[in-house]
Amino acid sequence: MKKSVLTRYRVMAYVTAVMLLVLCTCMVFKYGFDKGEDVTFAVSQVHGFLYIIYLVFAFDLGSKAKWSFGKLLWVLLSGTIPFAAFFVERKVTRKVEPLIGEPAPAVAKA
Repeated sequence: MKKSVLTRYRVMAYVTAVMLLVLCTCMVFKYGFDKGEDVTFAVSQVHGFLYIIYLVFAFDLGSKAKWSFGKLLWVLLSGTIPFAAFFVERKVTRKVEPLIGEPAPAVAKA
């Protein structure tokens, strides 16, 4: 597995997690204080788009790391639970880093 697969997942995990926290803050203002309805709509659309990209990258990583369906489902859903993606990303990174292979040295032909 290439390191870029893990890097793409990590970037999108952080971006998705931050956008989810921003969305939660917007929802508090929208429903708690009746302010920011337009901002909440825009942030929800951006988060939804970024979450789809996160799903693609997480699924790609999970298929290459040969995760079970349960583990893959947990990682995919972590983008919908505030703060969960931060913890899941850290745990996934620790488990996947040993699977990243270094390129094999060139073999000289005699």
